[in-house]
Amino acid sequence: MTFSATTVLVLALIAAIVVATGVWAYSTANRLDRLHVRSDQSWQALDAALARRAVVARSVAMAIAGPVSDPALGDQAKRLAVLADRAERVDRADREVVENQLSTALSGIDIGLLRPQLVAELADAEARVLIARRFHNDAVRDTLALRTRRPVRWLHLGGTAALPTYFEITERVTPAASTGLAVDTVRTSARVVLLDERDRILLMRGSDPNTPDTPFWFTIGGGVEPGESLRAAAVRELWEETGYTADPAALRGPIWRRVAVFPFDGDLIRAEELFFALRVPAYEPQPGNLSSLEKRCVTAHRWCAPADIVALEAAGEPVYPFDLDELLVEAAEVASGTSDPVVQSIR
Repeated sequence: MTFSATTVLVLALIAAIVVATGVWAYSTANRLDRLHVRSDQSWQALDAALARRAVVARSVAMAIAGPVSDPALGDQAKRLAVLADRAERVDRADREVVENQLSTALSGIDIGLLRPQLVAELADAEARVLIARRFHNDAVRDTLALRTRRPVRWLHLGGTAALPTYFEITERVTPAASTGLAVDTVRTSARVVLLDERDRILLMRGSDPNTPDTPFWFTIGGGVEPGESLRAAAVRELWEETGYTADPAALRGPIWRRVAVFPFDGDLIRAEELFFALRVPAYEPQPGNLSSLEKRCVTAHRWCAPADIVALEAAGEPVYPFDLDELLVEAAEVASGTSDPVVQSIR
């Protein structure tokens, strides 16, 4: 039995289509699996942030109920404590409703009755919820975008996994007039772990304008401007602060994510910091375009090995992020690679 050239060509085309479809289906199924894992992990992170907020809410309830005999405050504290308890125990299906009720109750608190430390703790807890919710909803969006495509549904590439769902709760900004601080909205920052050929990191030394005698060290980077991507912000900040012009594609990451709440220049800043890794030859930084505030606050720079970071902290000059001396090994590996890792949360 013989086959004509046309028949062989048709069979070859069919085989190629089948193979291409199989490769696409396999890669898509693997991508879906990773997206489902990401959605599950983002929900776990959000669940942990919500649980922490409930604990802080209970502390707030105790604080406003303790020294004050006002019946209205007593009722407010009781309701807040009840909602915090309910938020920790409610089923996933009813979680949004209860968490929104808790948000509303927290927004009605006169934080002038709270210690500044508790105000900062509440701001930090709410910032973590806000950022965790954002990451969760982004993961859900990406998963649904792929799961709902017709070829994916026809081939059942999503398996039996349930579709993830968005989590929506109200957000607010917390004024803190009693402490002299205004709790800002969440500020997204792009930061660069800039390493030289000896795995030393370039750090900047600065201080709060209100406390110039309390210096600290930090990585290159700053706030993302409206409409600006993270990579573009990182490259811009790197040039503004050190004079180095980097290729955005050379940045590896983001590798780390850090949520920080800190006072600065009379405001209480809530920041979501995302870190990229980049290796360059060592050079002498020459700022390209520092703002007037940065010119006042930034006093020095230094290429630091892990031992140098330990020595700075031992001398009473904190280094941010925390445990940077230990994290540099991971950053060096990423900077030397060609792929972007999974984002890890750091302090």
